[in-house]
Parts: sequence; structure tokens; C-alpha cells
Amino acid sequence: MTAKAETADLFVIGGGINGCGIARDAAGRGLSVVLAEKGDLAQATSSASTKLFHGGLRYLEYFEFRLVREALEERETLLAAMPHISWPMRFVLPYSPDMRFESDTPTARLLGRVIPGMRGRRPAWLIRLGLFLYDTLGGRKLLPPTRTLDLATDPAGRALKPEFRRAWEYSDCWVEDSRLVALNARDAAARGACILVGTRVVAARRDGELWRVTTKDALGRAEHRARALVNAGGPWVGEVLHDIVHTDTRAGVRLVRGSHIVTRRLYDHDRCYFFQGSDGRIIFAIPYEQDFTLIGTTDVDHCGRPEDAACSDAERDYLLAFASRYFATPVTVADVVWTYAGVRPLYDDGATSATAATRDYVLGLDDAGGSGGAPLLTVFGGKITTYRRLAEGALGRLAPFFPAAGGAWTARAPLPGGDFPVDGVAALTASLAARYPFLSRYWAGRLVRAYGTEAAELLGDATSAADLGRDFGATLTEAEVRWLVEREFARSADDILWRRSKLGLRLSPEGTEALRAFVDGLCGEVGQTVGDEARASWR
Repeated sequence: MTAKAETADLFVIGGGINGCGIARDAAGRGLSVVLAEKGDLAQATSSASTKLFHGGLRYLEYFEFRLVREALEERETLLAAMPHISWPMRFVLPYSPDMRFESDTPTARLLGRVIPGMRGRRPAWLIRLGLFLYDTLGGRKLLPPTRTLDLATDPAGRALKPEFRRAWEYSDCWVEDSRLVALNARDAAARGACILVGTRVVAARRDGELWRVTTKDALGRAEHRARALVNAGGPWVGEVLHDIVHTDTRAGVRLVRGSHIVTRRLYDHDRCYFFQGSDGRIIFAIPYEQDFTLIGTTDVDHCGRPEDAACSDAERDYLLAFASRYFATPVTVADVVWTYAGVRPLYDDGATSATAATRDYVLGLDDAGGSGGAPLLTVFGGKITTYRRLAEGALGRLAPFFPAAGGAWTARAPLPGGDFPVDGVAALTASLAARYPFLSRYWAGRLVRAYGTEAAELLGDATSAADLGRDFGATLTEAEVRWLVEREFARSADDILWRRSKLGLRLSPEGTEALRAFVDGLCGEVGQTVGDEARASWR
């Protein structure tokens, strides 16, 4: 059954960070927006990152100064807008003068030509120069600068092999990547956007000055009309171009798999490690969900379907050996509690290796040759740190087609729950615990880190844990599950356990099965209501 739709200004294909960021920006400018995601929000690349807002220190070796500067500027802009799901972290970069690297970066080649014997080395002065640029390129204001550590006396040295006696410590930021996507979608919806999850775009064609887009969900087919189409399909961007839109383009995407492992907690402080490998690559070891350590990532060309991405045994072993080169106690397979992998849709710049491929983004605009046909904007590449700037750029490219739209507005505009000071998490957590004495310290902190100032709204008038309904374990209650389904577009237990939260690391098998049954029943009701409302809104 096909329903005829009203005409939207923008139809966005893809519910990852770029699609949701563009939908939010556009809705805030007064444009009508429909976004369709075939699965869950952030189901692919956007929930499988290393979860950092960072400039990309290693990109300086590739002379990508514009990308690094833009990302560094964005760190603090984003931090101010979402202090509940993003926070500053300090990164420890251990150094040994005896380490050699099989690096073929532009910097390594230049150094090898200028200084005999320096090929394959990163001397201390070069690292310090890079950190100086990292500190200054982005106009750092909120984050503390780089400092030198004596690992013989600093607690960060206790977990490392004794050969690492010196280190530098610099700043970057953590971000809850999949919650970032969900909150962008929520804010877009609050500004009038129609967010459709579990909705596949099966066809899109130009019809004069409009796009006709056909979608399919559990309730059937629907037809939408839009003045512009945005292809933010991530790893499927090429598939959308060739199989859905049927357009020819020379621009291509390089699919690169990044795999991560999560282990038991490997050290007892709250800083991260930046490790350099003998193959020229780097990995991070990051405190994760209080009781674990996150290690990643790999860079491997991905040849299969994006949805089949998984951390291979070879990648797992590579990360274990890499980390064990630094940690005093070797990290083994027995330490691993979870692995995940995502496919990064990098712009294909012809680089010789996945590691060297650019992390910059490219916005391709097809305006039907200037003939007045409806525009198609395609997003190639990008990284989570620059998603907001990418969205601004996308709306800038589309501005000539929407002269009445408002201007840029998202810089430092808080996401839902983020309307409190950057340094206000402790005070907000204490206030929540005082208002709801039945909350444990962990529970109060988890709710604030997930929902910020909206945590109290989620808890409502509860005076005991029993008032929050069914307890699934690991502090997950019926009240929170209903919030995630009704307000954050969750439609399955996995959406809740592995994307809206990481409680899948803690919930028992029995709790997981109970949650699965409950969500399936709840979503049967909510899905019908949401589907009916969406169809009514766009008929």
C-alpha cells in the first residue's frame, strides 16, 4: 500500500551521525525534513568508532593541517554543547628512543631525506613539535596543554614496561558516539523533522524540480516528495548512488574496517594511552565503562558487505600484541570481553594503504547539470569530530535552493540534556542523588552521563526503585526502557544494550532475554503508533 506524501524540503537517506547532523541543522533553519534509516540510528559506523572527539594527532604526519585544525576547533565547540556525553581526557604518549617505525608518511620520507639515519624514527623533538602544533592549531581554550611526564614517578608509568621512562601528556575528548547520533535525531524531531527508523529507501527518482522517494517499512510502502535529496548512506553511499538513485559518478568510497577489543580493566587511573607501533600505526588504550579498557583501532580494507563487519581473530591478535608491546603485563585473549568493528566510508583519494587514506570529507552536489532539476547532495567520508561542520557545509551547498532558510546556528547549541556547564557533571550528579536517594552512586552517575539534565525527567516522581517499574538488572528499569523507545527511537533490545547504552557488558543472559521480550511487545504498540503518525504527517 502506497501513501502519497506532502513535499518536504529535504529527504535524508541514512541515520548515522552525518545524516542526523544534517537533519538537525536543516530543521533548525526552518526546513521541513524527512530522514529514513533502514535499521537503527548509528547501527553501523557511528556506533563503532574509537569514541573520541580529537584532531587526529597522526594526521599531522600526512600534512592534513586543515582537517586537524577544523577538528581541534570543533572539540571545544562540541564539548560545550554536550557535557553529559562528552568530556575531556588526558592522553599519555610513552616514548623510547630505541623504537623504530616502518612508516611511509610524507613526514617520514622528508625526514629520511633531510637527516641521514632518521628514516624509520620519530625523534623526541619531532613528537614535541607535533604536540606543539596540536596545542596551538585549534585555538585551545578549555583544555589543558601538553606536559612532559617522568614515568618512573608518575602513576601512568606503573602499568608500562620499564623501558618507557618518558612520556608526553596531551588533551583530547571522549564522546558517547551512538548517543550523540540519537540526541541529534531527537533534537531534529523536536524542531519538526520526521525521523523514520527501520525504513528502507527502495527507490528515488527526479521528477522535474522534485525527488520522488519510495520507502518500505514493516507496515508497507510509502511515497515521499522532496525538493532536495541527501545521500548520507555511510558505507552504503555508493549503493544508494548506483542502485537507488541510478546516477553515474566518478567519486568513490574506500571501505576501511576499524576493529576494537574491550578487555577487563588493565590499569587503575583515568588517563588514556597513545601507543606507536613498529609498523607506523597507532592505537589507543582507553578507560571504558568504569570496569573495562577499550583498545583500537585497526585499519584494514573491507571487501565484504558493510553489515558483515566483525573483528577478525587476526585483528584481535594484532591489537593484543600491539598493546603488549607497552604494558608490563601482557594482554591476552582471556582478557577480552567483547569485540566490535565498523566500516569507515572514506573518500577514495587513491592512497596506497587504508591507514594513509584521507579522513577528510567531500560533499558532492549534483544539480542535474544546472537544468533546474532537484539537487542531490552526497556525503563522502568524514569523521565524527567534524560532523557538525560537515552538516553546516552541506546546508551551505544547498543554500541556493532554499533562499528563505535560516543561517548557521548549531555551534555550542546544546543537545537534549546538555544545557549545563562543561564542569557541571559532579554537581548535577550530586543533585540527582540528593533528589532520588534510592540511586546508587554508579546509577546516578550513569544516568547523568546518558541524559544530563533530562535524567530527572526520566525518573519523574519516583520515590523508590520500585516506582520505576520492572528491573532488568544493571540499573536498567522499565522507565528508562520506555524513555528510549518512546523518545529515542529504540526498537529492539540490542538498540538499548549496545547503542543507547553499553549495558550489554553488564546485563545477565536472563535479564537480556527478559528485556528482549518486553521491548518486542512495547515496540509492537509504539511502532504502530509512530508509523501511523508519520504517515499522517506526510500525506
